[in-house]
Amino acid sequence: MDYIHLLIGFLGGTEMIWIVVAILVLFGGRKIPELMKGLGQGIREFNNAKANIEQEVKDSIKEVEGEK
Repeated sequence: MDYIHLLIGFLGGTEMIWIVVAILVLFGGRKIPELMKGLGQGIREFNNAKANIEQEVKDSIKEVEGEK
């Protein structure tokens, strides 16, 4: 089950507004672009690592199938 969609399903419009306001208060308007840039880089690195692992697994499967 996808827990993120489940969590978002429980959040209404008012809750989302409060979360945005809390983020603005905690980080300020000037820090948010830096925060989003760092988040984007983290997601990109995670996806690259995931793709590398998937490729290594596929290559290993091909090697094992080639030995049979």
